[in-house]
Amino acid sequence: MIVTHGTLRACRGPWAVTIGNFDGVHLGHRALLERVSRKARELGTGSCVLTFEPHPREFFLGSAAPPRLSRLRDKLEAMALSGVGRVHVARFNAGLAALSPERFVREILVEGLQARWLAVGRDFRFGQGRAGDFAALQAAGREYGFEVEALADVMVDGERVSSSAVRAALAAGDFARAERLLGRRYAISGKAVHGAGLGRELGFPTANIPLRRPPPLAGIYVVREKTHGPAVASLGWRPTVNPVPRPLLEVHLLRGSPRLYGERLRVEFLAKLRDEEKFADLDQLKGAIARDVERAEEYFARHG
Repeated sequence: MIVTHGTLRACRGPWAVTIGNFDGVHLGHRALLERVSRKARELGTGSCVLTFEPHPREFFLGSAAPPRLSRLRDKLEAMALSGVGRVHVARFNAGLAALSPERFVREILVEGLQARWLAVGRDFRFGQGRAGDFAALQAAGREYGFEVEALADVMVDGERVSSSAVRAALAAGDFARAERLLGRRYAISGKAVHGAGLGRELGFPTANIPLRRPPPLAGIYVVREKTHGPAVASLGWRPTVNPVPRPLLEVHLLRGSPRLYGERLRVEFLAKLRDEEKFADLDQLKGAIARDVERAEEYFARHG
């Protein structure tokens, strides 16, 4: 899969296209991506996803925007599994936000991507003030010669699959529900960096992954690192000692403690143990971590 940024000149098609944030790349997103890939083969074109960085809600709402489910790199890796040929990451800025629906179609879809076919959800909105809708896309398709298709909602256990539903499941610690909506376990990945060494001092060394943006969950968790296996993780702001200005994922491996600095880790979340707490002293913190480790060992003894 080819990933491009910046102007659309390098992406000129024709393409079978879809547009969206694709946060989390859940089952609904995967159905859309797979449909675009199949249609591209039928038409003899390439398949292309247009997505945005930052997310439009982050541009408009700042820190009040919903937390992201996935980092850009994780999102792109998940998209690649759906068979899409190209993803173009457009910078969402004031200029893009100010495009009228008509200019968005003409400058982005027609002149930029040379779209031959477009798939979106029925509730897709675009252009300044979200004034453009599916009916406007259909009218533009008739004018410019591209076909527009709306994909039906994907349902799981009677629930519409959406990024909001995944966030709600994660916030509630319902990882089984999140997995059903995503089609895989929820995971966070990132590069391990040097920390202050407090975990090693307490007898529980950790690999530290700093996060640029707050994730949709916080607390102490039973996790599994993709390569190194069972672990316990703390995700949050470390309130007892050395509080951090941005969320930090700290992972303590239960099977040995290799030096992980500089290694890219993928941490799958399995169960929530407790919320973050601020303890009176390091002895209380050490005791709480020991209990977390014991409960995690019990979890893996039951579930393997």
